[in-house]
Amino acid sequence: MSEPGYEQARDELVEVVRRLEAGGLSLEESLALWERGEALAKICERQLAGARERIDQALSVTEEDVAEA
Repeated sequence: MSEPGYEQARDELVEVVRRLEAGGLSLEESLALWERGEALAKICERQLAGARERIDQALSVTEEDVAEA
């Protein structure tokens, strides 16, 4: 199974949190949701870090172009 995109992972994480906050789940259901939430949070963090790196690279190229001009 492929990893969800950022928006999909974020939306699913919001749903996981909503279900956990609503309560009424068994311990096993709560643990499974918690674990899924942790995995989704890591996906979001990884994708945000990748986006941040791409932005930093683009900014450094722009700064080099300005310095050479």
